[in-house]
This record gives sequence, structure tokens and C-alpha cells, in this order.
Amino acid sequence: MKVRHIQIHFEEYAEGEQLPPADLSLINEARQAVNTSYAPYSEFRVGAAVLLENGLVVKGSNQENASYPLGLCAERVALFHASSVYPELKVVAIAITAKAQHFITTTPITPCGACRQVMAETENRQGTPIRIIMRGQQGVAQIVNGIGNLLPLSFKEEKLKKKREKTKT
Repeated sequence: MKVRHIQIHFEEYAEGEQLPPADLSLINEARQAVNTSYAPYSEFRVGAAVLLENGLVVKGSNQENASYPLGLCAERVALFHASSVYPELKVVAIAITAKAQHFITTTPITPCGACRQVMAETENRQGTPIRIIMRGQQGVAQIVNGIGNLLPLSFKEEKLKKKREKTKT
């Protein structure tokens, strides 16, 4: 048996206002996206903003459904929209934030496992890492460069491919 260790790396800013200007701007776009959220069940409104390589920002918000599994997270809404409308453009960064009905979010809003897997697929497809900027309404902001820092042993396309063995005749 061999024991291996995985390290992750992230930037942390004590206050989100200390973020580099481009990251703060993208978080503010995600804050705007929160306003289009449909979250009557959880009352937890999430916004995401995706920065494309040409400078265009695509926004998404969580969309809930009375049949809970049928809803969709803000991150996937934004990433799928960007991919479907601008398939030739790479995703440079995504910012995520949230606003709750009954409390102020003060910790970074991190993507769920499904969203992390979609980010991994996006990175794999485009061949470049995505900068992921996470913040609540107030307080600490965290940034990771590349989904490997949030999903270190991700499921990748090559795991689906099987080599055909040549048969001897």
C-alpha cells in the first residue's frame, strides 16, 4: 500500500473588496445575477458570472423546481449558456456568490460537486484552467486557479475510452 497526499492551493482575501479589480468586477456581475435567481424553496439565491476570453461576461442564477432534482445551479446555467452560444470561446474565470433570505452569507460560496465536474469537463475540453472566484455577501473571498484545486481526482473523458485489443487470428 502507498499513501499519497493531495495539496490544494488558493488565494484568500480577508475582505472581498481587496480582490484584484478584474476579480472584483466579476464578483459584482455575479451579484447582479443573484437577482434573476428563482429560489422559492431554499431561499438561497446564487449568482455566477463567467468571463470569456474575448471579455464577454455570461451570467447565470440558480433555478429551483418543486421537484427538487430538476433545478439547476447558477454555475451550470452560466457555463452551459456560454458553451451553447459561444462554443469557440474559452472560459477564463467564473465568479460565484449568493444571498440568503434570512441571513447574510459571510463565507465563500463554493460550487457543488456536479458544478465542479462540469468545470472539470470545460477545462478539459478547452485545455486551459479556469480561475474560480468565490465570495459570500461579505467577508472572505477565495480564488483557485484550476478546478484541480477543488476537485483533485476528477472523472475525465479518457476514463470512458477503452482500447480495443487486437485478436489473434
